[in-house]
Amino acid sequence: MSGKDHAPLSSACVRALNDKIYEKRKAAAQEIEKMVKDFSATKNTLQITKLLKVLGQDFALSQNPNTRKGGLIGLAAIAVALGKESSLYTGDLIHPILACFADSDPLVRYYACESLYNVSKVARGSVLIHFTDIFSVLSKLAADPDQKVRSGSEHLDKLMKDIVTESASFDLVGLMPHLRKKIYSNNTFARQFIISWVSVLDAVPDIDLIVFLPEILDGLFRILEDPNKEIQKMCDTVLNEFLRSIKKDPSRVKFDEMINILITHSQSPDELLQFTAITWIKEFVQLSGRKMLPFASGILTAVLPCLSYDTDSRRSILYNTTTFIS
Repeated sequence: MSGKDHAPLSSACVRALNDKIYEKRKAAAQEIEKMVKDFSATKNTLQITKLLKVLGQDFALSQNPNTRKGGLIGLAAIAVALGKESSLYTGDLIHPILACFADSDPLVRYYACESLYNVSKVARGSVLIHFTDIFSVLSKLAADPDQKVRSGSEHLDKLMKDIVTESASFDLVGLMPHLRKKIYSNNTFARQFIISWVSVLDAVPDIDLIVFLPEILDGLFRILEDPNKEIQKMCDTVLNEFLRSIKKDPSRVKFDEMINILITHSQSPDELLQFTAITWIKEFVQLSGRKMLPFASGILTAVLPCLSYDTDSRRSILYNTTTFIS
């Protein structure tokens, strides 16, 4: 690669970005940062755009893994140099980085985590326009076979949660198809990732996740029977929070869209899953009363086995439920 083909980069900077030694690539990134600050100060947007193209296409999408690493650190350097102005170039900054997450080289994936972290840390809420793509990538990274990549993705994941939490506007509608799909993963790391995001989204005051609960309730109950006790505990906590919200304000709850999901899981051989589903059914019946009559047959099928339970708590579920629908 010759410097003249990659202006405004100098020949020395191009060589350093291609170097296999990290410190040399880092030194090149520092040169890029200084260059971009100068361009920004003189409002030379043409050169900034040109540099983004060179790093985003010629470097980040190169066949050479060291060149790709150079492109990733260079893109992050541009964002750092631009500061808040990086919001004007989020697409050019983020798209090449996202492409690197599919790389077969775990080090490239790791440096992509680092690069996107640095870009997002500067651009903050401006990256949310690309959130569905970032979320999709994060869900895969959570189950990455390389421990270093998973570690890098955890830092990025935490930052994205902070950005979403502080955001005044968030496209939950756009995220739901991705969340609905990912929630059925059987991978423990992926399930932990999903549960943590559901918990974060539910805790944001401006986000009403209850409205979308029918789309993810079945997936949550499937996660509840995960053999990993920590995953079970996380999921149980999330479900309890949802039930608490439902009891607090039943007016916005789509009971009829969820009752059959609960009836199905109430017949599970898994004790925790079964008891949780039956508890939810009891609350649904008490909160919506006769609106549950069309589902009476299924509800009775779910709760009648409570007769054989030894504990008073489970017997009371049968009594309370049948009283309300009779």
